[in-house]
Amino acid sequence: MIKYDVVIIGAGVAGLYAAINLPKDKKVLLINKRQTFKCNTFYAQGGVALARDKADIPVHIEDTLNAGDGLCDAEAVEILSKYSREAIDDLVQRGFLFDKDEDGNLLYTKEAAHSCERILHAGGDATGRYMHHFLLEQNPHAMLSDARVVDLLIKDGKCYGVSVLEHRKTYNIYAQDVIIASGGVGSLYEYHTNAPCISADMQGLCVQKGIELDRMEMLQFHPTVFVNSDNAQKMLLTEALRGEGATIEDENGKRFLFDYDERGELASRDIVSKSIYMYKKKTGMRVYLAFKNFDEEYFEQRFPNICKNLRSLGYNVPHQRVPISPAFHYAIGGIKTHLNGRIPNVENLYAVGEVASTRVHGANRLASNSLLEGLVFAARAVDDILKHSKEKEFVEFDVTQSVMSYKGDKEKKNQLRRIMWENVSILRTKRGLNDAFESINALLNEKIGTLLQFRLLTAREIVKGALSREKSIGVHTIQEEI
Repeated sequence: MIKYDVVIIGAGVAGLYAAINLPKDKKVLLINKRQTFKCNTFYAQGGVALARDKADIPVHIEDTLNAGDGLCDAEAVEILSKYSREAIDDLVQRGFLFDKDEDGNLLYTKEAAHSCERILHAGGDATGRYMHHFLLEQNPHAMLSDARVVDLLIKDGKCYGVSVLEHRKTYNIYAQDVIIASGGVGSLYEYHTNAPCISADMQGLCVQKGIELDRMEMLQFHPTVFVNSDNAQKMLLTEALRGEGATIEDENGKRFLFDYDERGELASRDIVSKSIYMYKKKTGMRVYLAFKNFDEEYFEQRFPNICKNLRSLGYNVPHQRVPISPAFHYAIGGIKTHLNGRIPNVENLYAVGEVASTRVHGANRLASNSLLEGLVFAARAVDDILKHSKEKEFVEFDVTQSVMSYKGDKEKKNQLRRIMWENVSILRTKRGLNDAFESINALLNEKIGTLLQFRLLTAREIVKGALSREKSIGVHTIQEEI
């Protein structure tokens, strides 16, 4: 019998920050599907947004609400901004080093749809990598890697733990409280910027358990992604590049974004992505990200990893521009939660980070609010656990015995990724969504493994959400049939 006080599913920013806020005398286990670095936090480049001071709180709130296109939960946004400085100060007090100038002052940068410079970064363009490494070092609790959760042990509206698949063996782990922090849905799409193992398992499992998913149709596509590679995961080119002077242009050097929005490259992500998509379709031209406004030495220091990676591919940056395309980036919707991370109608079960829907991002996430959301709401979930958790009567469950995968599942996963990219991405039509819905239902009726079933159930919720929202808003754009 394996029992813990708290089990945390996922080891990205939300899961790890929850872990380090849980006292050392608590018996805590983090469950990580692959190697620890294979999470979206590790790949986050631009930085972490925050309200710089009390005066900036209402401005940060306004920017977040404006980006969210009227669909944000105002209370959630207020919490995010009000507690942003506290979360960042806590990291700094623990020893985390953000980039500073020669006088030791924190360096802030600006990204699209922010009205001022309020984004901190570390390692130039490696904020997520630095933060992830730091949180791993700070974590005092046990971690189980190369294992995935395949069931939630729920009875009579209470969660008692999880079933885990490890080395082809399934067994139960019991816990007083369970926190889901497993990330988004990237692997559902043919082109994405997510870690390879971000495959929407937990969202699909929640559907199976009757747990409500919320606003799943709200999916953010990053506008500047280098997609000229054979890997499903594409190279993100951080928004901070545009915030500091990179420009988007066509084959002839025209900065065409101003034809769509007066802010040009600094319009919100949904507008930039849709503009690139429509312009390419209209003109047939390729689109590029140009760095000619950067001094070479500054570019190498500020964006060292992007510089190194692009040069290794043969691009002489910042002197040479690179081809770009939008790609799936971030799941705005997710498991519906209260503002303390609690999942409604299931006691002792929480969700935080990208997997959750606190409605803080509305219809479009403001740049660099994602790491901040993971920090702020993970801390709130832990506070709630410590204040309200009480010993519950032990209930034993049978071990899950379902077949995890069949031989043809890989081909069907790739089919699903094509369906989602072609029909449920940047621009959507009713016909395309209905086609996707029928195709997904057909796959669900075939002989498939549990892991593929999770993906398909999540994808179907995305399509259902898109079909039910008939008007375009934020990242959700319904086009008239052509």
